[in-house]
Amino acid sequence: MSLPHSPGATTSPLKLQFPQSLATYDDYSAAQRTVDFLSDHEFPVENCMIVGTDLKQLERITGRLTWGRVAAAGIVSGLWFGLFIGIVLSMFSTSGWLGVVISTMLFGALFGLIWSLVGYGATRGQRDFSSVTRVVATKYEVLVEHKVAAQARELLAKLPGALPNPFE
Repeated sequence: MSLPHSPGATTSPLKLQFPQSLATYDDYSAAQRTVDFLSDHEFPVENCMIVGTDLKQLERITGRLTWGRVAAAGIVSGLWFGLFIGIVLSMFSTSGWLGVVISTMLFGALFGLIWSLVGYGATRGQRDFSSVTRVVATKYEVLVEHKVAAQARELLAKLPGALPNPFE
């Protein structure tokens, strides 16, 4: 569990004073397993940090954009927004709450349709596909505070499947 940073704190919880690299892994679960192993052996894990490095941005193409798809997406998005606004407005309405919700949904759909078509037309076909993007780390490094690095290395050498300690 991670704890939020308190505004009155003088140091960031995401910093170590003099960090040293303990190990580097290709996946997060291996780095997490290392810290969990240290924790199971009473190591002060508050002196540890897992850092994702070698970041890459991945973009997965999910489909081709057409005027019809853009229009449909705009209508659906506008309907949801109109529903939200309609529910909020109906809380302050004395009568006819259903009429308020339906009318705001219709106006939202119309607004969403127009807004999405204008936005798509402004791109002039330079991006005729939809996608999702994500930034991922390709390496995960476990860092420890310098004052407990030797203790961490000794414990890590006992981890099943661990590599020999290069510092001995």
